[in-house]
Amino acid sequence: MTSRSMRVALLTTMLCASSTLRAQPPMRDYLVLVASESVDRVALVRFGPAGARVEREKYVGWSKMEVAGPHGVAISPDAKEYFVTIAHGTPFGKLVKYDAATDTQLGSVMLGNFPATAQVSPDGALVFVVNFNLHGDMETSDVSVVAAKEMVEIARIRTCTMPHGSRLSSDGTKHYSACMMDETLAEIDASTLSVSRHFFLTKGKEMGMVGAPAERGASDHAAHGGAATDMSGHGMEPPKPGDISCSPTWAQPSRNGSRVWVACNKSSDLLEIDTKSWTLVRRIPAGPGVYNLATTHDGARIIATNKRDASMSVFDAVSAKELARIPTTRKVVHGIAVSDDDRYAFISVEGVGSEPGTVDVIDLGTLKKVASVDVGQQAGGIDFLRSEPVKR
Repeated sequence: MTSRSMRVALLTTMLCASSTLRAQPPMRDYLVLVASESVDRVALVRFGPAGARVEREKYVGWSKMEVAGPHGVAISPDAKEYFVTIAHGTPFGKLVKYDAATDTQLGSVMLGNFPATAQVSPDGALVFVVNFNLHGDMETSDVSVVAAKEMVEIARIRTCTMPHGSRLSSDGTKHYSACMMDETLAEIDASTLSVSRHFFLTKGKEMGMVGAPAERGASDHAAHGGAATDMSGHGMEPPKPGDISCSPTWAQPSRNGSRVWVACNKSSDLLEIDTKSWTLVRRIPAGPGVYNLATTHDGARIIATNKRDASMSVFDAVSAKELARIPTTRKVVHGIAVSDDDRYAFISVEGVGSEPGTVDVIDLGTLKKVASVDVGQQAGGIDFLRSEPVKR
């Protein structure tokens, strides 16, 4: 056999193996929880060899006459409890704890204005919640820290205007959130429960600083790139000519803690920041209106939703190459949950108007959408619960 024939045979074998991998169905069931903001429901979605389906739903509102607006979902590390942020309220929102097996309410605590993204600390002791403050005057908001067992707010840390994307480092020592209207990334020291550093994100003006960002009035926001224009759209407004603002919507630390990636929704790129030197490493071109981020557990890939493009993207974390941009079932893409084995990404899609919300399932090996299931309208917050043997 000639060397060329050997190469062809090898390539054929590789393609056959790849085809076998593409055709292989999931061998386990995967469970995720997703909140639908317009109908006050949290759905348990099961995906496995039989496809994707809604297994059950929990009503989390308190009045049929008023939409409470569940926004964020966060699951405890032992997967025994889940927490839901109730975004709207009179006058403020709540964090509510539920039993993950029975959906029984276990406690609640009043927080700030429009609690949004939430995450439980790796030891399960604390829940960090950003108070997004969507409504009312443009003013500095905060991050609530809740004792998970007692459901008591132990701290409310003043950070910036419209914080979003509450994410902790894998060791639980640092908390990061994006300041949508202040063009900054805020870092909280989890041991002192205070802002330790911030990073200014506007293109050409990137700079890391120690301590909390200086407070600015509403008139100053427009002077820093015009970021304070997209309140109701949650990242749907494209930039105007000459607008160089970032308008950050998410901050995602790397698995080893050496980097933080920030989604610049307005400029449609990712900023990679070195956490040791607190300097900008690079800007990475991303999809239109990049919104939320996640990483695989092995740290190899970054996953992003593109809110103005009806798509999601997968990036190589080392090279920053966009490996795939995959269309989603509907428009207004929102959140991401990654399975415990890094095989699948679950993408929540809000939909438009009377459309239902959707959860799309992306195979991270083949980089293709393999399943989709409708849930309640305006599907947003999503988190991975567990995988388990196939349910018969």
